Amino acid sequence: MKRQLFALAALSAACTLGAAASSAAAEPVWQETGTAYVDSLTGGQGLASRADGSLLYRGLLSVPLELRLKGWNHVGDPDIAQGHVFDAYQGPDTATSKMFAVTTPAGQRYTYEHPLDPGEKLNNSFAAVSPDGQWLVGGEWGDQNRLQVFPAPLLNPSTPRTGGTLPEAGQITLDKTVRDIQGCDFVNDTRLLCASDDGSRTLFPQDRPLLQVDLPHPLDGGPVTGRVTSLFALPQRSVCTGTFETEGVDYDAAGGTLRVEVVQPGVCQIATTVHAYRQQ
Repeated sequence: MKRQLFALAALSAACTLGAAASSAAAEPVWQETGTAYVDSLTGGQGLASRADGSLLYRGLLSVPLELRLKGWNHVGDPDIAQGHVFDAYQGPDTATSKMFAVTTPAGQRYTYEHPLDPGEKLNNSFAAVSPDGQWLVGGEWGDQNRLQVFPAPLLNPSTPRTGGTLPEAGQITLDKTVRDIQGCDFVNDTRLLCASDDGSRTLFPQDRPLLQVDLPHPLDGGPVTGRVTSLFALPQRSVCTGTFETEGVDYDAAGGTLRVEVVQPGVCQIATTVHAYRQQ
């Protein structure tokens, strides 16, 4: 009888290990496939892929003069959805709102301001539109346990047609604290990839990690909890020494290419490295 119980236990353990291995094998691995370089002043804040596969970049010099004169002095990591370009803007330290600008395929720009809620930081690091085009995800700086969700301007019928006030919808509560998220993009309806500029290794074992946020269901405007996983440390390669800075993220769904920006250190900071990955 003992031998039979031992055999059954061994068989059960083998099945469990086999299932775990199968599950691990099913999870795709991102393999770096190449690098490119852009001018940090015009492309070091973020990037987004167009339908034809070409890339849109944003940098410090990308802020239109009209918006800069209104106090919007920083543009974050952009996104493109259904031909519309979504840009995340923030103002000075005294700002009481953040702004998203949407440029239509015809070139018309509309601005949507979100008055800061109590306790909300003024930072507006990125814009990430859900694959169905209905929801816009943004994020703040520092240690955060959430990502903000807004109805996507113009594409969500609940938003004004020519700009206006943008209320927050149900947020994504994160099961782990994240720090200094510079950009996020959707890989599918229930998964985002986010670049962290955290080099402390106190929250995750990697220096400046690429984080994965998994949702239990597609965004629907209600509150949802996201499960955070650290995938790998973003590359820090340069002839210069010093502190690197992680920036924007883009996933080109049509081509299956993930791109992540890292600004080089020291005098090399005039160049931003764009690392490309594909799932293996």
